[in-house]
Amino acid sequence: MAVTLADVAARAGVSAATVSRVLNGNYPVAGTTRSRVLRAVEELEYVVNGPASSLAAATSDLIGVLVNDIADPFFGIIAGGVQSRIAPVDAPDGRGRKLAVVCTTGGSPEQELTYLTLLQRQRAAAVILTGGAVEDPAHQAALAAALRRIERAGARVVLCGRPPLAPPVAGDEGEVEGGTEGEAPEADTAVAPDGTEVPLPPAVDLPHPACLAFDNRGGARALTEHLISLGHREIGYLAGPAERTTTRHRLEGHRAALDAAGLADGAGDRVVHGRFDRDSGYGGARELLRRFPGLTAIAAANDTVALGACAALREAGLRVPEDVSVTGFDDLPFAAEAAPALTTARLPLHEAGARAGLLALGMEEPPPGGVAVIGAELRVRASTAPPPSASRAAHAG
Repeated sequence: MAVTLADVAARAGVSAATVSRVLNGNYPVAGTTRSRVLRAVEELEYVVNGPASSLAAATSDLIGVLVNDIADPFFGIIAGGVQSRIAPVDAPDGRGRKLAVVCTTGGSPEQELTYLTLLQRQRAAAVILTGGAVEDPAHQAALAAALRRIERAGARVVLCGRPPLAPPVAGDEGEVEGGTEGEAPEADTAVAPDGTEVPLPPAVDLPHPACLAFDNRGGARALTEHLISLGHREIGYLAGPAERTTTRHRLEGHRAALDAAGLADGAGDRVVHGRFDRDSGYGGARELLRRFPGLTAIAAANDTVALGACAALREAGLRVPEDVSVTGFDDLPFAAEAAPALTTARLPLHEAGARAGLLALGMEEPPPGGVAVIGAELRVRASTAPPPSASRAAHAG
């Protein structure tokens, strides 16, 4: 017998109207209530808009593309690459074209889950998730459950620019909470920030969508190695939000380069976290200069952050790169046109988006093992140079 909306409401201890609001995403619902409803949906394997079999047989021409911020060139370029494959302008009479629906999450884990529910209700043929993931075990469990429901409904799932899904972990890769490497944790739930227990699916049940992962560690390491090769020893780092995988991976690459050069001591103090935007770069650079006036280089989490850092340096009367070298990451279109042109690590964002589009259409086979790592290429430009003499550091002291 098919599970009904009333069954979900009874299991969650709420009204049917509340369940409908959570699934529709069109009315604010308390976080604890939302978690109970989503848990009931997963436990009962409730499928919105009828049996999963009918959905699988009747997917639409819609492909959802989830981005953090469509105004951010990083995500806009990826989305453009997707569009170039799923809706090619040269398709005869529009045949074979799909409708791309870009969903801006604003970096909100809750909004990401809401969009996935809405896309399932619209019988999306595929869903592409872009950019870094939130490193929260409860959200990862809820995300895995949502993607599993979408796949059961007959849709393809592609990750573009984010790491593959994995069982929830508490620390570094390979270390599983509650056990040793290779052992499953004893607990089968994770605790959300609001105290709600969220069921964790077994590893064998996790979906394994095709994944196009960026080599953020390798790119960041190459950039810091470049600065070290120029003679820099006092290097500050402007990191992104602490809870994002992209932030952690790029910071790990930066620290790996410092460690290999014997410069790891005190490196953790020369890190300022912020958003991936210009204002954070500006404020973060000012904070670094206040705490470490002898810095000769700043490595930024991305190109936009680097522009903000350059503005702060100019305001402080410092020249780039004569006084302080600056690096970015991503090689967005403006990086080569900045003054001075930014040294950065290039990610082939449009090409990655296009490949994600082909995977979503089923026109390209998933990579071996389900994961393809896309490298980052060092682009040396005018924003980096050997450090100045020690006179500025001595004067600042």
